[in-house]
Amino acid sequence: MKNREFIRILWEAEDGKDMMHKLKLKKPDVLIMDIKMPETDGIRALQLIRKEYEDLKVIILSMYDDKETITRMMEYGANAYLTKTADADEIYKAIISCMNSDFYFNELVNSVVLLKLQQKKSVRTFYPSVVKFNEKELKILKLISEDKTTEEISEDVFLSPRTVETIRQNMKTKVGVKTIAGLLMYGMRNHLLD
Repeated sequence: MKNREFIRILWEAEDGKDMMHKLKLKKPDVLIMDIKMPETDGIRALQLIRKEYEDLKVIILSMYDDKETITRMMEYGANAYLTKTADADEIYKAIISCMNSDFYFNELVNSVVLLKLQQKKSVRTFYPSVVKFNEKELKILKLISEDKTTEEISEDVFLSPRTVETIRQNMKTKVGVKTIAGLLMYGMRNHLLD
C-alpha cells in the first residue's frame, strides 16, 4: 500500500518477532498485520500488543474469513478485520475510521459478530452479566455504533471531546473490555443498541 493523504508508512516487518521489535522503536497510530506470521503469529502478537500498547489501533488483514477467527480476533482487541480481498480504498477507509472512531466494521464482520452473539445469548461469556449505563452513556454508545467521531458525539451530547473520551473509557472499564469493538459487542449482546 502506498502513502495516501493523512497516511505515512513508517515501516514494514518481515515476521511477527520483527514487528514486535519495530513497535518498541517506533509506534504507529495504526498497525496493519496478518494472522499467519512466522516467529510470533497474529493471535499471540495481538495479545502482546493489547498488554503493552492499549491505544494502538490494530487492523487485521488476513486470508481467513471464518466466523471463529474473526470473532476471536475482535474479542482479543482488533479494531478492524479485513480479508485479503479488500482493495486499497477499503483499507484506507478502515484506517481513517479506526483513527476517527476507534473501529471499522464492514459487512463481513457485522454479520459474523451478530451471528456469534445470537448463538451465545444463553451462554455466559467473559462480559459481566449486568452493567448499568446511565442515559448519557447509552446515548454515547448508540452514537458510537452509528460510526460517529468523538467530535460529532460531543456536539450531539453537548459535552467536550475530552469528556466524551473519558466516558467511553469508563464504559470500557465497567464492561471489562479494552476496545470500542468489545464495547459494541457487549452492547449488541445485551440489546442496548436495539
